[in-house]
Amino acid sequence: MNPSGLNYTNLVTGFICLNRLDEARMTAEDAQAKKLDSPYLRAVLYQLAFLKNDSAGMTEQLAWASGKSGIEDALLGMDADTAAFFGELRKSEDLTRRAVASAVHADEKETAAAYEAQAGLRQALFGNPAPGKQHAAAALSMTDGRDVQFLAALTYALAEDSAKTQTLVNDFTKRFPNDTLVKFIYLTTLRAQQALMRHDSAKAIAELQPAAAYESGQSSSGNTISISLHPVYVRAQAFLMAKQGKEAAAEYQKILDHRGVVINGPIGVLAHLGLGRAYALSGDTAKARIEYQNFLASWKDADSTYGCRSSIPTSTSIRAR
Repeated sequence: MNPSGLNYTNLVTGFICLNRLDEARMTAEDAQAKKLDSPYLRAVLYQLAFLKNDSAGMTEQLAWASGKSGIEDALLGMDADTAAFFGELRKSEDLTRRAVASAVHADEKETAAAYEAQAGLRQALFGNPAPGKQHAAAALSMTDGRDVQFLAALTYALAEDSAKTQTLVNDFTKRFPNDTLVKFIYLTTLRAQQALMRHDSAKAIAELQPAAAYESGQSSSGNTISISLHPVYVRAQAFLMAKQGKEAAAEYQKILDHRGVVINGPIGVLAHLGLGRAYALSGDTAKARIEYQNFLASWKDADSTYGCRSSIPTSTSIRAR
């Protein structure tokens, strides 16, 4: 292997995606021992620390990046994802503001827009459409870039803003007719979510069929929220709407089995909630209770006024759901 910091970082990322976390750690340590440290390596070290539940490790990488133009914003953006993962959405919003300001200061307008779009998607996924749409609008006011537009469009779809979603879908179709990512991931996911808006679960499942061969792959996007497995999440939601508990559970489990791909993206924690509902639908209350408890353990310090937590059933109501 060519001994460059970027190659080491790519190797560490590969191990993380495969859930081979010990090998990822050893490879990162080898890079640092050879003085091949880099901002990119620090970013994946933060991700590795998150996956190992190492709060001190995450803090270490944040401290290293503080004040460093071009990397400070990335670590702040990742920390915003982490705060949201644990239901601390006020903290996440503050970290997002700081990430956006840092990116703007570094003259990285597209990156700043991505942080806004990601914040919008988080809010919409957690059941807060108004702030979600505010972030999406802020992102689109900065750029019409492909990846930002997808995050914003999915936010509008989750917020059930059908007119805005359709406008963005139409624009995607015109501007990127031959883009593989747009054709097989972005548009399929958006159209499936549009079908869910209309309570047409069968249509949503059919729309996602072309995504199956691509949905676990990683794009070259710089977003700190991975777009990978979002089609899987939407398919799981569709099966849940169709009251097909077994099929929904299989899709949610895919997300939980790919922690190294999802990292601290919101669907990583929401999959526990969805899996609990899928098990409850199938009549397996014991497994449902475990998944609800897994979700609540992650959200033990969550902001009480935000949407998701109030919708979690208590142990006495699991069977009813």
